[in-house]
Parts: sequence; C-alpha cells; structure tokens
Amino acid sequence: MKSNSVFYCFILLFVPLFTIAQDKTVSLERYLQKQNLINVSAQDKTIKYDLKYATTDNFTKTILYDSLFNIYLHPLAAQKLIDAQKYLKTLYPGYSLLVYDAVRPLSVQKKMYEVVQNTKYAAYVANPVRTGLHNYGMAVDLTVCNEKGKPLDMGTPFDFFGRAAGINKEAELVAQGLLTKQQVKNRGLLRKVMIHAGFLTIRGEWWHFNAVSLTEARKFYKVIK
Repeated sequence: MKSNSVFYCFILLFVPLFTIAQDKTVSLERYLQKQNLINVSAQDKTIKYDLKYATTDNFTKTILYDSLFNIYLHPLAAQKLIDAQKYLKTLYPGYSLLVYDAVRPLSVQKKMYEVVQNTKYAAYVANPVRTGLHNYGMAVDLTVCNEKGKPLDMGTPFDFFGRAAGINKEAELVAQGLLTKQQVKNRGLLRKVMIHAGFLTIRGEWWHFNAVSLTEARKFYKVIK
C-alpha cells in the first residue's frame, strides 16, 4: 500500500512538471502567432527549412531559439516568400528554397548580442538597440537546394564573415579565385526568384533578403519583442 502511495505521489508531481515543459516548448510559437505572424511552413509545405539558431549549428554554437520549429514571418514577407518558391518551381520544379532564419524576436537578438561579446564575432552582430528587419519578421535568410535537399554551392556557408559572402563584387571575387562562375550563377538564381517576388538584397550577405526597407518597417510596422 505504501508503494502505491509513493507511486501516486510521483505521478502527481510529474504531471505538473510535464505540463510546464509542454507549455515551455510551445511558448515561442504561441507568442509569434499572437503577434499575427504567419507560419509559412503550414502555408507552403514545399518550402524547406533548417532553422540554424534553433540548434547549435551556427556561429555562436548556442541554441538561441528554445522552441521554434517552423518559419514565421510578417504576412507581407510570408506571401513574398511563398511567391518566390512558386516562381522557383516554374524554373526548376525539383528545387526548393531552404530557410535558415526568419523572424528574430528582439529578445533573441539581445541574447545573440550578449553571447558574442568579447569574441571575434562581436563586430558582426547588431546591437539590439538598433532594430533590424529580422526583428519585424520582414527579413529571411535562405538558400536554394536541389532535388535531394542538398544546398546549391554558393561559395561560402551561411553566416560566413568575409568578403566572399558579399554580392556587390562577385566578378572581382571570381577573378581572384575566391568564387567560381558556377557559385555566382547559383547566387544569381536565388536573387532572381527573390527579387521577382519583391524582396530586396543587401551587399554583404548573399543569403539575406528584406521584404521592405528598414525605414518603412520602423514607420509602419511593429517590432516583435
């Protein structure tokens, strides 16, 4: 009888803890949904994703998203991403966009900023005081993958900190042997489909695209905290 009592006490203690764990697991996604962001993964299941900051497979070697399992964006950016995927499919039916990062709540930006202090990456992470387009759900980091899900060769990995990640001097980088013509062609395909859908590029990162300008975002949209 005593052993049964101990068992029931264990169950009573375990169930609340399990419930808390469940709530923690879904808390970030619930929060993003309450901010009226779109779960792109549910809208277009053909878009692939490998959310790097939800794992340790990123330059910080730290899990920054504790409970994120889908792509979330502002509705405007979400629709543009879906349009880009559709356009890519008309060009190469077996290819797909592969998303590495989408909305980045300001709380996560602060965590990232703190993690890299006193490291070689400190200069590359924006101070959260100056909001960026990821913080509005208006930016996406991504690449293109082939029929087997393998990312096309873009010359550098995602989040590479160096000249070869830039898009404004690619011909020069080819001449210097830092990029190949095929790598530039692959980048061109990514830019083609994203620009066709209404995204804007930035000079320093081949993988980063903005749905609107930062000026427009700060004027008309809210930061995801």
